[in-house]
Amino acid sequence: MIHLLYPKLYVQSLFEIDQDDLYRRGIRGILFDLDNTIVPRDRDCCPEAITLWLKKLQQRGFKLCIVSNNRPSRVQALAAALGVPAVHRAVKPVKRSFIRAMGLIQTAPRETAVIGDQIFTDVLGGNRLGLYTILVTPLPGREFWATRMISRRLEKIVLHCFKKACDAWK
Repeated sequence: MIHLLYPKLYVQSLFEIDQDDLYRRGIRGILFDLDNTIVPRDRDCCPEAITLWLKKLQQRGFKLCIVSNNRPSRVQALAAALGVPAVHRAVKPVKRSFIRAMGLIQTAPRETAVIGDQIFTDVLGGNRLGLYTILVTPLPGREFWATRMISRRLEKIVLHCFKKACDAWK
C-alpha cells in the first residue's frame, strides 16, 4: 500500500522534467495540480517561465488539463489564461476528478501523467489509477494551513522512506 505514495519521478522543478522521455514512455496527456505546482498559491497568475514551459509541452503535442482542489473562480481564471481545460474542487485523491480530467483531454490512464507538489493528493490519486506520477518540490509562497501543518509533515516521513528505498534499488 505504501507504494501508492511513491511517485514514479521526483524532481525539484518542473524544468527538470524531460519532455522527450515522457513522450517516449507513451505519455500524451498531462494533468497538473495548480497551487504550488504551476502557480504560487498566493499569486493570481502563472509565472512567465512556467507559462512558456507549458506552451512548449502543447507544441510538442501533449494535451494538458488542470486538476485542482481549489474554488471554481480561481481555477477557471488561471485555466482560461493558460488556454487549458480544468477540473475544480477535485477532492483529490478521489479517482473521479482524474477520470474526468482524462475525459476532457481524451487520454487513457496508460498515456497520462500527473504532476503535482503533494503526495497525499496528486501522487496518491494518480497512482490509484495507474498514471505516471511526478512529484515536484512546491513553488515558494504561502500554503494552505492544513497543507503546511499536516500534509507536509507526513510527506517528510514518506519522502524519507522513498529516498531510502531508492538508495536500496541502486
